[in-house]
Amino acid sequence: MLSFPGSVRVFLAVEPTDMRKGFEGLQALASTGLGEDVRSGALFVFTNKRHTRLKMLYFDGTGLWLLTKRLEKGTFAWPKLAEIGAAKLALRPEALAMLTDGIDLRGAKMRPWFERS
Repeated sequence: MLSFPGSVRVFLAVEPTDMRKGFEGLQALASTGLGEDVRSGALFVFTNKRHTRLKMLYFDGTGLWLLTKRLEKGTFAWPKLAEIGAAKLALRPEALAMLTDGIDLRGAKMRPWFERS
């Protein structure tokens, strides 16, 4: 199980990504495709077309992390471009944890007492 601080910003690339990309390719995609600076400390999440693999890019202040997950069965519940209308989707770390644990976030919502700015 991965854990990130509650203050970390998480950006999902909504469009599928070529999973052959490594550090430089995903960094370029984050900066040009998503319009974000990788060195800002945000976490960037990418998936393949079949939604069976994830790659996460994270700069911790000393270096760049590249994390990968391949599902043995099933797929990740991934938002569609038509639903979002943007190339990226901002998530909270809790939502990322649910997404990677196989929970479909469509229709799910945080309780009012849990909302934070």
